[in-house]
Amino acid sequence: MRTVSAGRFGSLYRFAARAFAALALACAALPVTAPVAHAERLKDLVQIQGVRDNPLIGYGLVVGLDGTGDQTMQTPFTTQTLANMLANLGISINNQQAGSNTSSSNALSSMQLKNVAAVMVTASLPAFARPGEAIDVTVSSLGNAKSLRGGTLLLTPLKGADGQVYALAQGNMAVGGAGASANGSKVQVNQLAAGRITGGAIVERSVPTTISQAGTMQLDLNDMDYDTTQRITAAINNAFGFGTAVALDGRTIQLRAPTDPAQQVQFMAQLQNLDVKPAQAAAKVILNARTGSIVMNQMVTLQSCAVAHGNLSVIVNTQPVVSQPGAFSNGQTVVAQQSQIALKQDNGALKLVTAGANLAEVVKALNALGATPADLMSILQAMKAAGALRADLEII
Repeated sequence: MRTVSAGRFGSLYRFAARAFAALALACAALPVTAPVAHAERLKDLVQIQGVRDNPLIGYGLVVGLDGTGDQTMQTPFTTQTLANMLANLGISINNQQAGSNTSSSNALSSMQLKNVAAVMVTASLPAFARPGEAIDVTVSSLGNAKSLRGGTLLLTPLKGADGQVYALAQGNMAVGGAGASANGSKVQVNQLAAGRITGGAIVERSVPTTISQAGTMQLDLNDMDYDTTQRITAAINNAFGFGTAVALDGRTIQLRAPTDPAQQVQFMAQLQNLDVKPAQAAAKVILNARTGSIVMNQMVTLQSCAVAHGNLSVIVNTQPVVSQPGAFSNGQTVVAQQSQIALKQDNGALKLVTAGANLAEVVKALNALGATPADLMSILQAMKAAGALRADLEII
């Protein structure tokens, strides 16, 4: 068995201690870079001014329906549109003959079409779209068609706000709904009066898009915020040099961009991939009065307050009462209505709502009230008026 002397063991211990100390000093000398928390790409925060979609709209006909088209007696524009289309194709539906007083309007009114529906066609023309590209279109019924399922959209010109034709739409529709009816009973899932055609329109005219003028371009923030605008300006100047970006206001940033189109593409590609930590959003509570939904962001805080809220309900109960006359009185039996009205009001004792410095504490304090969403809307409005709710209320 090999033994180690105490002196040699002490030397090993001192050597290990010196090595550990040197390693600690080396680690302390390394630069520490804190990761950017919650950073977002610049392309998610801003839009390039001038790069936008353009809405298109058109009016057309859908054919091939299984008896679920427009009722022509109530939608005369459907038959008129069909007659105009057939006339352009060289087909006349005027049944007027020599010596007959039948007019073309009567001929139109006599047409009973169940497989045709008048529709509106909408689409969005993306930026930099070139002739020949395909875009998606949405087809919506304009008349009283029961369903557009299985229909085919006929050639429909799509116009822009200037009245010019920018695309032509045609194709078979895809309707996501389904339904059936028989003997007065009806069942339906989703919407049957609207459908979509993927790649159903061909671009015929492009929209000139200018993103740079005299070597400058502008960025528009999605949400106006002076702090976020300043952070984006600083990030761009750090990446491309001081003076590249100048903040004009709380939403607009002006850039000094290359004049060569090829260099502009490279510049914008690098620009959109910059990581920027946006400023915290303003505290806001959204109230949806139609659905009773309440949404609040993480910046909402609450001060201590006392809340009393009671429900008041009125119940009216009406029952028929039969009045039976006595025997041999020659009276008549009469049915009368007797109503009973009850007024009920729940107790609304004062309840202490504790202060909340974050969203979790605010939710916990509001849940302690035990109020319904409808009642909570009134409570939040009262808290805002009393200065206890540190947030902006927005009703949609």
